[in-house]
Amino acid sequence: MLRCWKKLLALGLYLTLLLFASGCQTAEEPLSVTSFQFNTVVTLTIYDSHEEALLEECLALCDKYEAIFSRTRPDSEIYQLNQWSQRGAVGSFSLSEEAAELIAAGLSYGELSDGALDITIGPVSALWDFTAEDPEPPSQEAVRQALLLVNYRDVTLRGNQLSFAKAGMEVDLGAIAKGYVADRIKDYLLSKGVKSAIINLGGNVLCIGERTDKTPFTVGIQKPFAQRQETIRTLSVSDQSVVSSGVYERYFEKDGRLYHHILDPATGFPCENNLSAISILSETSLEGDCLSTACFVLGPEKGRELLENLSDTCGLFITNDGKPHETNDFPQ
Repeated sequence: MLRCWKKLLALGLYLTLLLFASGCQTAEEPLSVTSFQFNTVVTLTIYDSHEEALLEECLALCDKYEAIFSRTRPDSEIYQLNQWSQRGAVGSFSLSEEAAELIAAGLSYGELSDGALDITIGPVSALWDFTAEDPEPPSQEAVRQALLLVNYRDVTLRGNQLSFAKAGMEVDLGAIAKGYVADRIKDYLLSKGVKSAIINLGGNVLCIGERTDKTPFTVGIQKPFAQRQETIRTLSVSDQSVVSSGVYERYFEKDGRLYHHILDPATGFPCENNLSAISILSETSLEGDCLSTACFVLGPEKGRELLENLSDTCGLFITNDGKPHETNDFPQ
């Protein structure tokens, strides 16, 4: 039976909240807001302040960055970059400081993962519409042609000047933008004296400090395809990020086959590596976002090898049989 993401939007919004974070309430309720941003549910909770203007400013930051990083909004910077490429990509494109910073990070993790994370996947991801009423996988030929334009090594970034080696290349920052935004929200809240808060951008959970009673926050990792609020592991987290990615987030079924949104830059089709989900525990949310995609594409063995060669970062891989496999330093 066909199950497209649009038809399951209500369920999807529910599932994004299953990667939850809870704090110990004081005499007063924590300050919290929930909104729909970046095509997902965003929840911001502050435990040691009751200045509502802080939450309003955080949501304004979400709006600001969506207007920069969105691949589909005609008024966004990345959309305009991709349109410039479609028109011939002559010379170089001047980026904002924020776009240049995030693209530089994406290229760096592309190099680190040998292309498992490739921000030039745009021509391929544009072929996949998981929000369609009746989604269809693209043809092999369409994907083959699009893959000719996918190679992060064909991007040159000098300062804020970007150039493509081939006209028609596109940047897609959807896999890493939420991590960057979460880190910027954290920077803002810290600048305002907040020391206890949780930023949840639909699967990207970033903890500021710890609970007001000086104990860690509790972050639950969702069990893939669970029909109710179930977690496969809970973590004690202080001032760290937990980023989870899984095939259950956006997918559809066609002719008995499941097509999910995590695309392999080598094939242009959803990854097939016996993984259903991955969670990364790291110092920054951007690092977790980049590594969650890269390690998912690499698969459980190579992904684990990459993580264990990095400091202050660890991961949990959930294979299709529902079993968890963690790196050596992942908390038990």
